[in-house]
Amino acid sequence: MNKKKIYPQWFLIAPLLLYVVFFLLPSFMGVGYSFTDWNSRSVLNGTHFVGLQNYIEIFTSDRNYMDGIGHTLMFTVVSNIVKLIPALLIAIMLQEGLRGQGFYRTVMYLPSILPFVIIGLIFKSILNYNTGLLNAVFEVLHMDFLKQKWLSDLNVVWKSIVGVDAWRGIGYVMTIFLAGLNTIPRSYYEAAQIDGANFWQRLRYVTLPMLTGSIMINLVFGITYGLKVFDIVYVLTNGGPGHATEVMTTYAFQLYSKGQYGMSTALNSILLLITAVVGVLIVRTLGKQEVQQ
Repeated sequence: MNKKKIYPQWFLIAPLLLYVVFFLLPSFMGVGYSFTDWNSRSVLNGTHFVGLQNYIEIFTSDRNYMDGIGHTLMFTVVSNIVKLIPALLIAIMLQEGLRGQGFYRTVMYLPSILPFVIIGLIFKSILNYNTGLLNAVFEVLHMDFLKQKWLSDLNVVWKSIVGVDAWRGIGYVMTIFLAGLNTIPRSYYEAAQIDGANFWQRLRYVTLPMLTGSIMINLVFGITYGLKVFDIVYVLTNGGPGHATEVMTTYAFQLYSKGQYGMSTALNSILLLITAVVGVLIVRTLGKQEVQQ
């Protein structure tokens, strides 16, 4: 085995087996069950094949499933924009030799290691209209006009969710950008400065092209997370007020809790398809750009 160099293949067997058993197999089974009427009464009545009935109900019923899909896509786009741009600028500032950069890196990264549930509970208390810390601070500063019903006003609630999510995620995105910035040779910037390039020109023609790999990683992780978001929405608003902040995962959770397992797996199958298609498109698009560069 040592002479033929085949021992690395044996090391792959265990992780590959775990991946198949705990990811691929449940995924295929879930897709299969999405074409059935699987529910809490199936033990007595059995499970029956219903074809596309679950999917038709998702796209045609008046239960706001389409709104949930729209909210999921909206959150995915907005949350990535809100995190990527500030994280990139912060990473560049830290890379340029800002004093105390080690302290700032630690402070920025710490929120990303906290559990979603803990963060959600803390901010649910902070953003409470009557007893929350944020509105209390505005009141003490005599800035009552800034007080909002952060988690119950239809015009503000999504901004609150995205803001809390950005507070947690910017540090993680920044760390990946910092890793990418450290791989860029300083000679590129020195040559650009000799040619008279200003900060924005160096950013456009040196930094961004060389950060394609980091951007791709952050986009794939960010979009995958955004499409599967659940914890922060569930803890902060539980899909409310009304159904204003329902996303695909909260609807799937509700359906599963009611024993409508077939409908729940159908909704999750749609989510799986969207995630796979978007992920492949991003990797192919940015991958081609990276090869060209």
